[in-house]
Parts: sequence; structure tokens; C-alpha cells
Amino acid sequence: MIKEERLQVIIDTLEKDNKVRLDQLSQLLNVSEDTVRRDIKELDSQGLLKAVRGGAIAHSPIPAHYRDREKYNQPHKKAAAEKALQFLKDGQVVFFDGGTSIVALAAALPKELKITVVTNSFPVANVLEDHPNTEVIFAGGRLNKTAFTTMGQDTIDTFAKVRADICILGICSIHHTMGISSMIYEDAQIKKIMIDRAEKTIALSTLEKSNTVESYYICPVTDIDIIVTEADPTHPSLKVYTAMDIKVV
Repeated sequence: MIKEERLQVIIDTLEKDNKVRLDQLSQLLNVSEDTVRRDIKELDSQGLLKAVRGGAIAHSPIPAHYRDREKYNQPHKKAAAEKALQFLKDGQVVFFDGGTSIVALAAALPKELKITVVTNSFPVANVLEDHPNTEVIFAGGRLNKTAFTTMGQDTIDTFAKVRADICILGICSIHHTMGISSMIYEDAQIKKIMIDRAEKTIALSTLEKSNTVESYYICPVTDIDIIVTEADPTHPSLKVYTAMDIKVV
């Protein structure tokens, strides 16, 4: 099998399982593990996967730019957002990050709900502008034109000064051993601060983001208290998180 064919087999296998192992690919391709390792390194350099010890893991399937993400997989985001509403109560101070799943949650907030939302997301602030009973504290800073969020020290300082009841994150990538990760370095920094300053953290993550990884590490998955997806909590892909005593809904 020529090199180009091997690379395609690796990509095809990764698309099915979100991960590949050196030993399995070595047998499948009938080549040495060193050859597979070199192939994986080349695919990693092309941004097609993330090389890890013993194999590789898929990147998150979501688009990078907000304008593309806001239209992507909307029914699943809305389903997860509806599930997350049960954790919001009057009087809470809540962190909302800049994920498009969080925009769906903001749009679904009951009009009678009285909470304070601290966010660095322009779309979230825009949705909540007309909400009659939600106070909004906007974390200013430098505009990220890809994510439509603010970032930088001013943004970090705003979150650092608040003790939130709940932090609700839109997840880019989640993996039981590789943790929570992001495509953007500054986004990872801000999410880490939000988690550290909240009593409880809820991750909104559509099922396709499970068992994927990005370049910028945020925290171990055990820093998350609750994972909310569009899927049934008993889905096989979610069992690894329930086994780690993380609530899945």
C-alpha cells in the first residue's frame, strides 16, 4: 500500500471512531508502528488530526468562525440548551461563554427568570438585551473577530472579580483523558478563569464533540460537574464520563 493510501485509511478510520491506535493501524496497514507514527505526524502537521501517545485523536468537527458555527447543528444545540434550563434558578449569578450553544441557551431563557449573566459574548449580550429580568455584566476587552467575543486582560479581570453560582460553557472539544480544550489560546485562558471562579460548571457539548481534542488545554474533564448533550445520557459515548462521577443529562 502506497503512502497516500495509508494516509487515507488513517483518516477514514479516525472519522469512524474519533481515535486511532498505532498497534491497530500497524496490523490494518501491514506496516511497522514506526511507519504509522510518521504517517500520523505528517497528518498532524497538516492539521487533520491530533497526534497523541500511542495514536491520534480527531479534532472537533465544528467550524472555526462564529458565522459558520451559528448555523451548524442548530437542532442539537437547541435540544441541549432546553435541558440546561433546569439548572438555572432565580437569584443566581451565571457565567456564559461565547459558544453558539450558549447563545441558544440565552434565547431559551424564560422571561420570568431573574438571574445575572456575566459574559464576554456579543451575541449573548445581544440576545439578552430585551430579556426583562436578566441583568447583564459584559466583560470588555479586545474583540476576537472570529469568535465575536472579547479577550485579553480586561476580560480576564472582569471574570476574576466575580464569584458565580454556575459557569456554563459551550464546549469545543472534550475527551475523558485529554480534558477540555479549545481552538483559541485566549479562549482557553478565559474559560479556565470562569471555571475557577464558579461554584459549579456545566458543559454544553453536542455528542460529536466527545472524544475530540484541540491544541489549547483548559482543564481536566473532572473539573466539569455536569455534561449536557442532545443525546440520551445512556449513550455509549457518554458512559466513560458517568464512570468518572460526572453527571450527564
